Amino acid sequence: MDMTSQRELLRVSPACELPDLAGLLTAALAGSGPALGLADINSAFCPSSICLVIGTSGSSGVIKEVAFTPQSLLVSAKAANAFIGAAHGSTWSLLLPTTHIAGINVIIRSMEVDTLPVDLRNFEGEFPAVDFTSVVPTQLFRALNSDDRLLRHLQSARAVLVGGAALTPVLREEAISAGIHIIETYGMTETCGGCIYDGSALNGVEFRINLNGVVEIRGSLLADSYLNFPALFKLHDGWFTTNDLGEVVDGKLKVKGRADDVIISGGENLSLVAVEATLSVRFPEIEFAAFAINDAQWGQALHIGVVGDISETDISHYLEAALGGIAKPKGIHFLDSLPLLGIGKTDRMALTRMVEHE
Repeated sequence: MDMTSQRELLRVSPACELPDLAGLLTAALAGSGPALGLADINSAFCPSSICLVIGTSGSSGVIKEVAFTPQSLLVSAKAANAFIGAAHGSTWSLLLPTTHIAGINVIIRSMEVDTLPVDLRNFEGEFPAVDFTSVVPTQLFRALNSDDRLLRHLQSARAVLVGGAALTPVLREEAISAGIHIIETYGMTETCGGCIYDGSALNGVEFRINLNGVVEIRGSLLADSYLNFPALFKLHDGWFTTNDLGEVVDGKLKVKGRADDVIISGGENLSLVAVEATLSVRFPEIEFAAFAINDAQWGQALHIGVVGDISETDISHYLEAALGGIAKPKGIHFLDSLPLLGIGKTDRMALTRMVEHE
């Protein structure tokens, strides 16, 4: 390998203290230090134009080393700050892991307004008030149902970005009613995290729906490549094709769910997202995850993971009445918590493996 065009890739521990990580990020962005590798990174070098590489498996289970240039990270941070009105001296809190782009974004956004975020990941005591923060729906759910300390913190903020997974209409309305100013974000690691805020694109970002009904994103904040699988990162005239179905309503993007979250059971299509949303509306205090098991009779059989106190009969009867007989679960599994993929996303593959190995 020609190392003259390569840059050292420093693997950063998740336990790295925030001031130290901020220093490393500053040097990486400026080109005066090594590029940083977060999460599952095996590479030791990257192109000289790259400053950050984040390992992410997504729903496919294949780990991709997503590579970013300084431009993409800084464009993303500046556009986010502009949208929410963050100015010089604005304060952020860090509630997300720094092994994910969402956590790194909080740090860079904060540095862009000449502050450092208040690190609340392992903080004990009353959370201080800040101007802005970012959470996943699971954290928002916890704040509204069991964590008064987190609730007060979110209520104190001028805006709370909520992303990383789908936000149900019920949870959104509960948050608004509780006095939390939420902004629902949409994006993924490849789009440098959230790039669509409350259905509107950030500055410099475009979105469209292709002929298959799938969301596509274009803009200078897109990642550069997959370091370990360069052939898999494909842009068509600058457009990145997501795995999400969507539609444009009154000029705003409405995400309808993942294209691969539709199963075929008994010859009929069934949206796992629709199943979860239907249950969350009727039972907002319970956490649900819909997933599929290969089945000789049905092809794919619907199963439900549940966290909370509810009867199987209530679940089955409500789904059957709301969505038809095809939505009657073939299995219901009560869990202490739902397995997560990254931050906030339910790991359906883990649930499938759990049931298949029972």
